[in-house]
Amino acid sequence: MTPDIWMILAFAGLLIAGVPVAFSLALSGAVGIVLGLSPDMLATLGTNTYNSIAKYPLIAIPLFILTGLIFERAGVALRLVRFAQALIGPRHGGLALVAVLVCMIMGGMSGSGPADAAAVAMVMLPSMTKAGYPKPFSATLIAASASTAILIPPSVALILYSIVVPGVDLRALFAAGLFPGILAGLALLVPAMLVAKRYGWEGTPVDGAEKLTVRGTFREALPALFAPVLILGGLRSGLFTPTEAAVVAVAYGTVVGLFLTRELTLRDVWELLGEAAIISGVVMLIIALAGIFAWSGTMLGTFRHLAEWIISLTDNGVLLLILVMLAVLVAGMLLDAISIYLIMMPILIPVMQHFEWNPVWFGILLAMNIAIGQFTPPVAVNLMVTTEVAKIRLEHTIGWALLFVVAMGCALALVAIFPSIALWLPTVLGYNV
Repeated sequence: MTPDIWMILAFAGLLIAGVPVAFSLALSGAVGIVLGLSPDMLATLGTNTYNSIAKYPLIAIPLFILTGLIFERAGVALRLVRFAQALIGPRHGGLALVAVLVCMIMGGMSGSGPADAAAVAMVMLPSMTKAGYPKPFSATLIAASASTAILIPPSVALILYSIVVPGVDLRALFAAGLFPGILAGLALLVPAMLVAKRYGWEGTPVDGAEKLTVRGTFREALPALFAPVLILGGLRSGLFTPTEAAVVAVAYGTVVGLFLTRELTLRDVWELLGEAAIISGVVMLIIALAGIFAWSGTMLGTFRHLAEWIISLTDNGVLLLILVMLAVLVAGMLLDAISIYLIMMPILIPVMQHFEWNPVWFGILLAMNIAIGQFTPPVAVNLMVTTEVAKIRLEHTIGWALLFVVAMGCALALVAIFPSIALWLPTVLGYNV
């Protein structure tokens, strides 16, 4: 067997053995270097890991992670829930609609599915349970809705995609993700409302919702609703870059928590800095060690060989796109978004260029696919968070998860068939697509 095959087999074997993704990437890359190049080339490991993370746009990732943590601690999710409850009122499926809307708005602050799921689940699950919703349904709906966070800007996944794929404008990606993210949320809402009506869940006010007024709750939720406007408006006006937008988001969230909601203290800020550092450290470790795998695969021609093999499967671009989407969906069930981009994009970029797929549109399709994986067992990172909050087993949610997979799959198909759903807004805004 050739060295590049040994490298791939080593990576697969390490993953099956339970070795963390970051170390599986590094060790299998080292295997490729030793077998295919020279043991002396192991001296490049330090340089490769450094070069992988020495990129200015990556600064935005830990900052947006910190933004999500700050808004969660500042009580923003609760205020958004109360405003949505007052706006929608008592009706069958009302709380399901509230959960989806709040997840989408929170996703416009954090850019992280698990963080979004945790914040909303803590607030929504008790109310939904009292209203008669089964915990497995509620946990799955929130996990699925939170997956839209990697589509609705700012998105950590899209930031990484813009770095991995050369020449892609991050502002165009952010704009392109907005309507598909909304479409995905609406797609989840349709079966949720139908199921709620079918089983007669809710229909009467819960938790004092009848006392909530739209005007009063809107005033409380206004700082949270203004956050996405500030971030996207600043990007559109050119007032700041995407990386600077992350700094602005952190500063704004801190001011809201300390002086407006007053649920955040300086001690909390210090604790959140440490928590964000730990989460960001894990993300950056994966990116850094993936640099070894990427360099080894490039030098050995592994990615080129795999891309040529994929292209040789069929001359039909539509059929190949379907095969790629299915492969990414399976990967999304097992790996996180960052790992998928780092592992698969070196292979998929030549395929994308061969069939002349628009890189912005293709990036949104990948993000939607990965979003589905975030609530599809066996791994389902979002679902793990919400089932932990709900104190139920992951197996209890499989039936509901499949329902929402089909729903979001329909949204994915629409974006694939009609690329203008993703590309219209960045084109109107004058971004390079």
